[in-house]
Amino acid sequence: MDHAPASPGWTFLTNHARVLVQVARDPGIRVRDIAAHCLLTERAVMRIIADLEQDGYLTHTREGRTNHYRVLPGTHLRHPADAGPPVSDLLAVLTQAPDGTASPTVA
Repeated sequence: MDHAPASPGWTFLTNHARVLVQVARDPGIRVRDIAAHCLLTERAVMRIIADLEQDGYLTHTREGRTNHYRVLPGTHLRHPADAGPPVSDLLAVLTQAPDGTASPTVA
């Protein structure tokens, strides 16, 4: 099946969602690796992580020289039109393996 190239004008997921998905997939992921996966700069990823922490979507703890992230359960999408299920439900779908099995890191 042919897939049309993505339109550069808009995307379905925000950069914040992309970063949160990477953290949900691998709580020990490095900022450098998040940036590579999301096609962002490390500085942009650090700002997004700060936003997500400030608004209660994730926390981090320092373990040696690395951070370990935790997505907080029960948080909801920010836009009133998206009210309903918690962010963890969305992450469960977005972090599924290609075979449909759930990611072990998403509660």
